[in-house]
Amino acid sequence: MGISEELQYARLDELYLDAKNPRLGRPEANAMLSQDQVLDRMRSWTLDELAASYLESGFWTHEALLVVEELDGHPRLVVVSGNRRLAALICLRQALNGELVSSRWSTVVENRNVPDKLFDRIPYVQFKSRQEIELYLGFHHIKGIKQWFLQEKAQFIAKLIDERGMDYGEVARKIGYKTFVVQRYYISYRLLLQMENHLEDFSIEGAAMQFSLLFHLLRIGGAREYLNIDLSSDAQAAKTPVPKTHLPKMECFARWVFGTHKQQPLFGTSRPEEDFDTVLTSPEAVRYLEANENPNFDYAFQLAHGDEPKIVRRLNEAGFNIAIALNSVHHYKDSLEIQRSAERLAVDFNELLNWFPSLRSEFLKKV
Repeated sequence: MGISEELQYARLDELYLDAKNPRLGRPEANAMLSQDQVLDRMRSWTLDELAASYLESGFWTHEALLVVEELDGHPRLVVVSGNRRLAALICLRQALNGELVSSRWSTVVENRNVPDKLFDRIPYVQFKSRQEIELYLGFHHIKGIKQWFLQEKAQFIAKLIDERGMDYGEVARKIGYKTFVVQRYYISYRLLLQMENHLEDFSIEGAAMQFSLLFHLLRIGGAREYLNIDLSSDAQAAKTPVPKTHLPKMECFARWVFGTHKQQPLFGTSRPEEDFDTVLTSPEAVRYLEANENPNFDYAFQLAHGDEPKIVRRLNEAGFNIAIALNSVHHYKDSLEIQRSAERLAVDFNELLNWFPSLRSEFLKKV
């Protein structure tokens, strides 16, 4: 890997923000923004908190920027990793020079001394290419201390497969994952891209925030069946995981899971993905969801008999608790409180038997 052997240092004016930074958002990262435009978009990234720490402790060497040398009329050092740190330094110098005026930044710089050479000796490590930085960061964030979120791991895996031509096995060996896990990451991310390409009212940036839900839904199985996704397909076939015949179902699925600009998702984070999986495996529940513009998840869950295991568990728990109480209830035959509790139990038991006539008949025979 082409990494400089020695830590190097540069002045602030010698370092450039990355106009291709994916954190700017896909449209912005493809727009080739100027340095001022990139900085403007980064001002909301809580840069003042970083700046305050720099005034207190300086710029730590272990937070060195990762850069490449690129040509744009002349050679320049572009920061591929560490743009927020660089932007914080730029804004801090502007605030100290009176160029950036706001109550927030005024509080940061008020009566503060600037560490020696803060803007003149910024540590960086130079790589030969962006691709090598991406590989380094990928390995670092997938298995390292600062692990990425699921969607960031999936995006990195997709980049290795789509742009570097690796297969599932190669990626798995490089990042230390099992092949089937790499496969599921890739297919989940390609599903997001397919939704973005085919659906008008869909934002991949917003959907990425719920990527973990999508990832786990594909693991469970109901979503795979509904969308006709084959998790065993190779990378070429998995580029469009949902077949054309199921694109209308993909539109419904995206609306239910991610919502739209006008409609909230079908269910919130309080519902486990297993509940939605239960709904997707019920033909009756799916027909209800597809036929209604604003369906109710609880009703769909009832149609899928999703609460049956919970009812069984509660009845079993009730029976177990009654069995325990029977061991010593005879000691409290004169207790009015226990009599009231037994009366409530008898009423509930009678109501329960009303739903099972054959069970009532068998019970009456034994009484």
